[in-house]
Order: sequence, then C-alpha cells, then structure tokens
Amino acid sequence: MKKPAFAAMLTIGLAAMAVPALAQETQPAAPADAASEPAQAAPAAQMTPEQIAAFNQAVADFTAAQQLQQSGNNAGAVAKYEAALPAVRAAVGAQPDNADYASFLANALYATAAAQAATQNFDAALNLYQEAVPLWRDLAAANPADANSRNILAGMLVQLGNKALTAKDKAGAGAYYREATDLARKSVTEAPADPLNKNLLLSALIGLSQTSEDKAVMDEALAMGKKMMAEGSIDAVNKPSIEIMTGAKS
Repeated sequence: MKKPAFAAMLTIGLAAMAVPALAQETQPAAPADAASEPAQAAPAAQMTPEQIAAFNQAVADFTAAQQLQQSGNNAGAVAKYEAALPAVRAAVGAQPDNADYASFLANALYATAAAQAATQNFDAALNLYQEAVPLWRDLAAANPADANSRNILAGMLVQLGNKALTAKDKAGAGAYYREATDLARKSVTEAPADPLNKNLLLSALIGLSQTSEDKAVMDEALAMGKKMMAEGSIDAVNKPSIEIMTGAKS
C-alpha cells in the first residue's frame, strides 16, 4: 500500500504567496429613498472593527510565518500560521463572496499544512488539506490555466486518497484519486516534459490502481512508471511503489 509521502508536496507552490490588502473600516452608505430607488441585493456583511484588527494582524502573522518557513524554521512558522488562521476564517465567514479572502485562506491552510508536515505532524496536515480542498477546487475552477493551483489541488487529493485507503475506505480513496488523476493529466498534457507533472500523475495513477477494477489503470501506471525509471525522471516517492508493482523489489 502506498503510504502518505508529504515531502514531495513541499515543492509545489511554496514561493512567497501574495497576501490581500489590509482590511479597512468602511463608512455606511446613506440610506436610499425607498420610493425612488429600485430594489437591490443586500450588500456583503461588514466586518466589525475587532475583526478588521484581527485580520490585519493575521496578515502580519502570515508574512512572518512565510519568512520563518523559508528559513527552515517550520515549528516557528506553524505557530505564526496557526495564530493567523482564526481571523482569516472569520473574514471568509463574514464575506464568503470575497475572492481575495477565500484565496488567502486557501493559501494559508496549504502553507500551514506544509509546515505541519515538515515537523512530522501528518494528521494535522491532512486535516488542513481536508479544509483547504473545497477552496482550492474553487481557485482551480476560476483559473483553469493556472497549473500551480491545479497541481496543489491534485497533490492534496492524492494525500487524502492515501489517508482514505489506509482507513480501508476504498470508495472514498478512489474518488480522490480519480479527481487527482484528471487534474494531473491536464498538467502533463500542457507540459509533458515537466517531471513534477509526471510524478504527480504517476502518484495519482498508483493510488487509483489500488482502488479500481479497471486493468487499464494498472497498465498505465506500470508503463508510465517503467518509462520514468528508465529515463531517470521518477522521484523518490514513486520509485519504491513502482519497484514493488513491477516485481523489482519485494
């Protein structure tokens, strides 16, 4: 069985992430003349002054966490990220249609998960992936040409598939692996020589082959794995699985 291997995920998308502009208090609009103004949709809920202050502190904490993470201090990064997350979640709750806040939360969850995984807190990382996946689905759907968002989502789905498979939830694992396979296949189609794309697709196919009765899935995983081993593009995460599947290692 393929075990979760988070190290490979740390290479995806951990460049400095943009943070949204600081939240600001807004003045309430003057009431419209009910007799002369047409009916309009209700405006987005305004954040309270306390929420605004907390969000702005979260931006500062997130920035500090990035710097710690990039310097290799993942434990320090976890502390800063965890301090930031409640206020970012609250901002998304107050303004669920604010794409900037949703994107910020998606990135913050992913970055926190990466830092947790780097400190061997794999259960915490998986829980963060679970929360982050719906947000990343929205990001990937809104930006179909953005391979980075697509690959981040596919990588998280593979890890959640691994978790489900370990828990003997074959159907749940299969759903995650199928979604990851479709996403990774698109990335390989766009950039077929990119080793990251190929290894991401291979990871998804290896997982899917353990949950699918379709022999074609296993055949594709084996053929791709053998080819990548021969050309030296297979990564350290996928290589042991392919060696076992091909009988090269017992």
